[in-house]
Amino acid sequence: MIEKGLAEKAGRVRLILMDVDGVLTDGGLFYLADGSEVKVFNVRDGAGIKLAQRAGIRTGIISGRESDAALRRAEELGMEEIHQQVEDKKATYEEIIGRLEVADEEVCFIGDDLVDLPVMRRVGLPAAPCDAHPSVLGYVSLVASRGGGRGAVREVIDLILQAKDKWREVTAPYV
Repeated sequence: MIEKGLAEKAGRVRLILMDVDGVLTDGGLFYLADGSEVKVFNVRDGAGIKLAQRAGIRTGIISGRESDAALRRAEELGMEEIHQQVEDKKATYEEIIGRLEVADEEVCFIGDDLVDLPVMRRVGLPAAPCDAHPSVLGYVSLVASRGGGRGAVREVIDLILQAKDKWREVTAPYV
């Protein structure tokens, strides 16, 4: 059972934005000898993103880093908002919600570190993986029981879908 206040916040979500490193990945950076980068993504997070989209929820990333792997993953998942190498996440966030005509209360942002706080402090449902920086955890409405890159995004999305009473609808083709 979802706590009432949390369910109300989650039930309003129309847009889910997230950081990449430490949220969609475990935060590790792997550089190969040729200078390329390797990232590991959790397939369950990806499945959750697709379920959210099936429920009519828009999805996207706002990342301070630029990564071909993150771009490929976001495109592969059909994310509508892909913003990398962002110095001011709050400004990018404001541009997105203005363009999409979405209110702060209708946004979930999943972040894990200090650079995410300016956005997390604005949104209706700020969320974080359990292994987010401790200074972030005091600002979130939802701390996932799973870590970044280990299903935290899926956990947040599942809760949102349940709060919006969309779970059965989006999972019906599978069960």
